[in-house]
Amino acid sequence: MLQLKPLPIKTVQIFGPLVVFALALIALIFDAQISDFLIYNRRLITDGEYWRIISGHLFHSNANHFMLNVAAVTLLWALHGQYYNHKNYLMIFLTSAIVCSLGIYWFSIDIELYVGLSGVLHGFFVWGALMDIKHKEKTGYLLLIGVMAKIVHEQVYGASADVERLIGASVATDAHLYGAIGGLLAFVLCYINLNKTSRIEP
Repeated sequence: MLQLKPLPIKTVQIFGPLVVFALALIALIFDAQISDFLIYNRRLITDGEYWRIISGHLFHSNANHFMLNVAAVTLLWALHGQYYNHKNYLMIFLTSAIVCSLGIYWFSIDIELYVGLSGVLHGFFVWGALMDIKHKEKTGYLLLIGVMAKIVHEQVYGASADVERLIGASVATDAHLYGAIGGLLAFVLCYINLNKTSRIEP
């Protein structure tokens, strides 16, 4: 019989998602005042404003876009929050954000401006599915196959027109691919770090 897992409500498990929510909410509230200094902007990154590679992910095209991504942050926490702690959440976020932004910068040269957490969230999804597999959770395989199928479908057929109307912007489907690769890299880094730690311990 299917049993629901208890929600991961320890401080170390909820701290990361709450920080991301708070920063994204601040970015939404003060968008008009600060977005020009922080969003992903290809030209300004080329000019040396490298912080945009990370900070741009916290901004959104409108409130609907924000709510969709916050809902996804919450869902991923409910799915995989048992694996979260302060250190790995920050590492997954930064790795996915950097890989996503660099992927856009190097390979999707038609994208001049980019905002949103969706690329990073695909990284968290892949990382969580791989952690499920590592912990012998069969659902991890289904989740991993599901996100891979979604990414392939988007690459072939493009994004949902309904979603684009809802968020008032084009969906950067390439960001989902790059973010997922970032999540895979984050999992590898976590695995390497865990092995190093286990060797040090007596």
